[in-house]
Amino acid sequence: MQPTLYRRYLMDKIDWSDRLIGIKGTRGVGKTTFLLQYAKDNFKECDRRCLYINLNNFYFTECSLVDFADKFVSMGGETLLVDQVFKYPEWSQELRKCYDLYPFLKIIFTGSSVMKLKKSNQYIGELVHSYNLYGFSFREYIGAITNIELPFFTINQIVSNHQALVDDILKQVDIERYFTDYIHHGYYPFFFEKRNYSENLLKTMNMMLEVDILYIQQIEQSYLSKIRKLFYILAIQSPTTPNVSQLSLDCGISRATVMNYMKYLQDARLINMLYKQDCGFPKKPDMIYMNNTNIMFPTKRTNVERGALNETFFYNQVSVAGSVRKGDHTNQFSVNDTYHFRIELENKKYAKSHDHYVVVDALQTKGANVIPLWLFGFLY
Repeated sequence: MQPTLYRRYLMDKIDWSDRLIGIKGTRGVGKTTFLLQYAKDNFKECDRRCLYINLNNFYFTECSLVDFADKFVSMGGETLLVDQVFKYPEWSQELRKCYDLYPFLKIIFTGSSVMKLKKSNQYIGELVHSYNLYGFSFREYIGAITNIELPFFTINQIVSNHQALVDDILKQVDIERYFTDYIHHGYYPFFFEKRNYSENLLKTMNMMLEVDILYIQQIEQSYLSKIRKLFYILAIQSPTTPNVSQLSLDCGISRATVMNYMKYLQDARLINMLYKQDCGFPKKPDMIYMNNTNIMFPTKRTNVERGALNETFFYNQVSVAGSVRKGDHTNQFSVNDTYHFRIELENKKYAKSHDHYVVVDALQTKGANVIPLWLFGFLY
């Protein structure tokens, strides 16, 4: 299946009647494809009421977005799909002018996950309806590869009815066949392409550092090597409890700068910081994980441990659908301050508990509170 033919989960979550819609996402998750999919679903091929533009085009060095919108509206345009908006100077001011001047124009734009749309944006903060596009869930990966449309579930449904859900899914698809592939190369839609996945991912990760962090955060180019080194150290150690003092010495930057850079890495969706309840940035995180399992393979110097992959997968998939915090001494994760999860390798029966669950990397499990890891890939 081609990527433009697969309908992403977010398509049905957005209220498309709004006039100003922002789609945020990390580099490589398919934001451009998402815009084109919207156009394909809602307009015929030659329908000039909808137009896709990329603000990275050299044309917009001399033509303002407002002037372009004026020409578009005068020719009967109604929906403007704007890609790479952060590459355009004063993009938020221009979007606000378009919104005010052309009341019948709908603008849907994409931007980096690092951008602040609602908070601290004096121009469009109260107008824009912002959404996050994440990488493919395990469920979406299966759908894209097999064309089998599987349902997604809430955390509550999984913990209360996982045995029935597992039985139903296993009747439709060979989970074991796809899960290992997803862990290695299923999060980013590069799997549609013939190019080497790891090389493509490395290039994308470097672009995240150079553009999504340095360019958008306006950090001097000379600091790129320090950010790269910090990320690499975290990558080879993850999951890890960060030693900020040692990271400061290793990277030649202050402790405060280490914390700021880790926040930038999280905003760019390269890492995830895990905090216990009622804690958060700028305090030191309790644990550092890579954002997703795919990132772990081109950055680790040795074979990636199965336990590290399992915890990273769980955090990555569950964080889209719920609030994930550090668990107590017997559980790695607490979700929505309600459910507590321990990630185990061994598939066996565990003592029953009404709010503590064991997650095991197995096709099927036994016990009301023992859940297969892969099922948490069906949350979106």
